[in-house]
Amino acid sequence: MINIHALHHQTTIPYAYAKDKDHLYVRLRTARDDFNEIKVYYRDRYLTKNIFKIKTMKKSYKDMHFDYYDAVIDLERNRYAYYFILRDHEGKVWYMDERGAWEKRPRVLRHYAFPYIAEEDVYEGEDWLKKSVCYQIFPDRFHRSEHAEVILNEKKLSHWGDTPTTRSHFGGNIKGITEKIPYLSELGITLLYFTPLFESTSNHKYNTRDYYKIDPSFGTLEETRELVAKCHEAGIRVVFDAVFNHTGHDFFAFEDVLKHQEESRYKDWYHLDSFPVSKEKVNYYTFANYIAYMPKLNLKNLAARQYLLDVARYWIEETGIDGYRLDVCDELSHSFLKDLRKVVKETKRDAVIIGEIMHEAEDFLEGNELDCIMNYPFRHAMIDTFARGELSLEEFFQVLIHNQTIYREEITHQMLNLLGSHDTPRFLTETRGSKKKLMLATAFQFLYKGVPYVYYGDEIGISGGMDPLCRRTMSWDRADWDQELFRFFKDTVRMRKENDVLSEGDFQVEMVSGKVFSFSRNHEGKRILAFFNLDNRLREIDLPEKIEGRNLYTGEKVVLDGRINLKGLSFLAMEVDSGLSREKEERSV
Repeated sequence: MINIHALHHQTTIPYAYAKDKDHLYVRLRTARDDFNEIKVYYRDRYLTKNIFKIKTMKKSYKDMHFDYYDAVIDLERNRYAYYFILRDHEGKVWYMDERGAWEKRPRVLRHYAFPYIAEEDVYEGEDWLKKSVCYQIFPDRFHRSEHAEVILNEKKLSHWGDTPTTRSHFGGNIKGITEKIPYLSELGITLLYFTPLFESTSNHKYNTRDYYKIDPSFGTLEETRELVAKCHEAGIRVVFDAVFNHTGHDFFAFEDVLKHQEESRYKDWYHLDSFPVSKEKVNYYTFANYIAYMPKLNLKNLAARQYLLDVARYWIEETGIDGYRLDVCDELSHSFLKDLRKVVKETKRDAVIIGEIMHEAEDFLEGNELDCIMNYPFRHAMIDTFARGELSLEEFFQVLIHNQTIYREEITHQMLNLLGSHDTPRFLTETRGSKKKLMLATAFQFLYKGVPYVYYGDEIGISGGMDPLCRRTMSWDRADWDQELFRFFKDTVRMRKENDVLSEGDFQVEMVSGKVFSFSRNHEGKRILAFFNLDNRLREIDLPEKIEGRNLYTGEKVVLDGRINLKGLSFLAMEVDSGLSREKEERSV
């Protein structure tokens, strides 16, 4: 029996949108395994004759409840009228138009309409972003150069390697990051993101005092320019952290409010509950609840908005950075983010905007605001499955497929898939110290769809719980490193960069059996298969066919003759021989 309630299509993202100025992407959702074949019929909406082009749709995703079919169609002039014909496993035909699904063809089909692809509305994505390997640095904790032009109080510095507190300052600086660019290149990093550099009184710098000044404890503008330039020379893009949701309490505008109260020209830059404004009473809107030193900005105020837009333009022009990561992004208005995107793109066409949003963010990722988010839903699923074993694999993939199907394809390839950050316990700590689980999770992260994201020090075995323990200092004595883990990270990064199918290809779950699963990545005739065993015991899994290829890590030939044996907490990633790959793709189509 067909589940008619599961059928869904709409003429908006992610079910219909322009792939480019000449192609329209369409998607249709059905109940799991309800249909054998679905075709889309389409024509120019202004044709008087009912002459349609026809395309068979591909089943691109499936989860516990639904199948998702898609196709890319094209017409001269790009003015689309279309409907769907669905055939179930018994051969019965259903029709679907904008009024719903029909068991019998109605006298008149009311076609879905996508009237016109406006070229200025097309979101193309950034090719360099989806091919990146991202690395996050907490500047105070990464490396302290003795040759930096910094201003700091030596007596207040904690000893490098001490356990951090919320008030610790260790003296890491911009020159220190520059000196470690060869290390980043050795690891294979191509995108560098660090927490704020702007002047601030805290060690984390999220309470900005001056948006136009590099914090003196980090270094100078000249050193910042040098860092960005040398990163670019090494093939590494650079993204600044921008705190546009709130300022510090010592920011000039809020200081003016405290001084002049109702007479302040900046009173409308903030959300003030009453006068007199008081840091003790915290009678104003702040970041989180009653965080006195982080008053929230009112970006409905055009002067406050323009101030931040000018800041965004300034740092791209001044240093050549490649975009921004926006703190507390989901509390910024869509109106402001649209304005910010225009300014950033006008200043540097391929610069990107990344949002810190710790949940799904469909309304921010329609292509006219953000380019991606820090993919915390991915992290949460990885913690619950690889680290803690709290989700079954069926539930795990339910989460991941949902995470993919709510965004346009270009966005899913650009999501920053993190395992940890400066705001979360480190993954190694979440696993209770299991290096094997960290390696398994990292392998999956790099084989999966989206941008792999490494938090500094994970690659050498640094552990740590919630802030501030997740912000320990980086060790530069290689004798202290977990060398096996470091080699594994280097090999994993290399494997990712050598195989374009991992940054370009689709993602298909092939098999789930207990704690064992496999998936494939496919693109332009190339096919990668990955098998994972999350069980502590050896598992033998029967395969539907013989598979031959090469191990992505070792380059050795792999022959799986109808069976695979996986040791406990292990994986195998292989490129399938091209002939078998093409045959598999043809069968799937």
